[in-house]
Formats: sequence, structure tokens, C-alpha cells
Amino acid sequence: MLRVDLHVHSNRSDGTYSPKELVDYAIEKGLAAFALTDHDTVDGLDEAISYAEKLRREQSSAEQSPQVPEVIPGIEFSTEYQGQDVHIVGLYIDYHNQPFREQLQEFVDSRINRNHKMCRLLQEAGIQISYEALQEEFPDAVITRAHYAKYMLNHGYIKSIPEAFARYVGDRCPCYVPREKVTPVQAVKLVLDAGGIPVLAHPILYHMSDSRLDELTAELKSVGLMGIEAIYSTYKPHEERQIRALAKKYDLRISGGSDFHGSNKPGLDLGTGYGALFVPMDVLTDLKKLRHA
Repeated sequence: MLRVDLHVHSNRSDGTYSPKELVDYAIEKGLAAFALTDHDTVDGLDEAISYAEKLRREQSSAEQSPQVPEVIPGIEFSTEYQGQDVHIVGLYIDYHNQPFREQLQEFVDSRINRNHKMCRLLQEAGIQISYEALQEEFPDAVITRAHYAKYMLNHGYIKSIPEAFARYVGDRCPCYVPREKVTPVQAVKLVLDAGGIPVLAHPILYHMSDSRLDELTAELKSVGLMGIEAIYSTYKPHEERQIRALAKKYDLRISGGSDFHGSNKPGLDLGTGYGALFVPMDVLTDLKKLRHA
């Protein structure tokens, strides 16, 4: 049975594979499709999609070539709900849509302001770092806390990535600056305005009570939520059953993915997660029907 992965990150946000490398790796892994869903950016989509199209053209005359996967244009919005992080994945977005791009630029500007503030706090803590130095070390990436951690590790300020979060840039740590976030409702509407399919990402990870998660799902469904991530790398069987039941209750389509970040999430692989993940092609086929509904 064909396998897909509908939640994947490149080095345009906090992954370690370039968009082209993801296409090559997806071919190696035998995926029929994957969604590139970088955090709050679509900068890697043209590269991945055009590269996959180039490979298909080159293989059109070849025999027994490996299948080139469909690259689904996507995004993952980091949002805030009652003081808690909640992520909304958008699939099949029209990422060239001008109003959508303008909204993304506002997110980028907000991130840049936040990064300058965090760099100043880290400098006060004795770490020689600047936003320009981060950009130079991680070109073309949307700078996240994972990049701060890697920078500090590379320059000998810490001995491990977890140490950076525990001492400096984790939530409520002295050098952490929260950034302005949209709400999940706003993110769902943004995805819809871009012609995409909005999906509530990895709801089990929010550690909400059943009633609170139900409340969130109902609220998002009322503004157009179409899917929910019921198949995910870290889910236990009973957790997948719980989210599938929630999907059935609110007439949502199932989505699923590895949340692959390359070496930034050691042991978690594209398409297979920690080894047991399997998102069948039927999941994608069902989601695609929403594009013509």
C-alpha cells in the first residue's frame, strides 16, 4: 500500500534537509506524496515543487525509474489558544496568493523584532550572538529557538541542545521572548482564504483535558476546520482512537504525518516516524475530495 507524509519540515524553518533534499529522500523512502509544512513560511515550496517536476520530466523517457512523489504545498501556523501553543497545518494552499503572502510578511516582521530582542538578552547573559550572525550561520532559514540552540552549541556556550532550552531560550527562561501569534481561528481562516485545507495538528501534544480539546475542535469546526491529525509519530494506539473519534464527532477528515525535522528530531524518520508510523494513500485521497466540495 502506498505511503504518504502530510507533515514535513525543511531548513526553511527548523528542519535540516533542504527542500530538494526532501524530494530526493522521499523518493528513497518510496513515498507517494509529502506535504512541505514549514513554520509560518512558504519559502521552500517553489524549490521542492519545481525540482520534483524537473525529475518527472527527466524520467518520462526512462524505464523503471523510482516514483517522484507529489509535493503538496503546505504551511504550519504557530498560534495561541488560551495561553497555549496550538498548530494549524494548511494543505494545498495557494501560496502565491497576494493577501496571503502579505499576511506571512507580517509574521516575518514580528519574528525579526522578537529575534533582535532575544539576541540582546543573550548578549547580556554573556553570549556573543546577533541576529545577523544567526542569519549568516543559517542562511535561508526562518530563525527559531532551535537555531539559537544550535548556534550556542556550535560556538561552545552549551554542551547540548536541551541545555539551551533549559537555561536560556525555553519558555519562562531569562532570554525567552514570546512572539505575537495569531489565534487558531485566524489561522484556519487564513488557510481557507488561500484555498487550502486547514488541519488541527497533533492535538494530543497539547495535553488538554478531553473537554477542552472538544471545545477547541468545535470552535475551529465552526469557522471551517476540515481535518485533524489522527496519525502521528508519537501517538499511542488509544490516542489515535481518541482523535479518530473526535474527527467522527465533528465530521473532520483524518490527516497524518511524521513531523520530520531531520537531525533536529533524532530518530524520527520521514514517512515512518519512530518506526511504526504509516499514513496510507487513502488518507490523502479523502482529503483531496475537500478541494472539490
